[in-house]
Amino acid sequence: MIIIMNAVITGAVAQETATASSSATIVSPIGIAQSVDMNFGNVATNGTGGTVVLTTGGSTSITGGVTLPANTGTVTAAAFAVTGEADYTYTIALPSGAITLEDGAGTPNQMTVGTFVSDPLTTGALTSGAQTVNVGATLNVAGGQIAGTYTNTTDLTVTVNYN
Repeated sequence: MIIIMNAVITGAVAQETATASSSATIVSPIGIAQSVDMNFGNVATNGTGGTVVLTTGGSTSITGGVTLPANTGTVTAAAFAVTGEADYTYTIALPSGAITLEDGAGTPNQMTVGTFVSDPLTTGALTSGAQTVNVGATLNVAGGQIAGTYTNTTDLTVTVNYN
């Protein structure tokens, strides 16, 4: 009889439960808008070609057979306004390859732009909920490049994402 009672007592297990609350916070979506277009200004070539390097601060330097005339025209790095949740950080993705500029002629003449850089470089901070990302790049000018205004309106894409 003692053995049976012991089996009944050890078979009784107390059940315990606990609960937790759940919550979620929706933050302002990150946004980006173009505010200034990239412009390398006026460029000349002596027939051998070269590059124009545009910094994120809007200054240029040259290599090879490219010169910058005294009348440089408008020179600007691209600028993008990033908005979102204050004190959040975000990543910056620039075009990974070259983009093509064309002069709009019937058989368009072309130049490429590549080696994109940004300021901030790869990560930004929305200290007050906004920040400007400036983008520079390198323009590749062929020897004997045909005179004209070369443009592209769609391929310079900058993407931002919250970290």
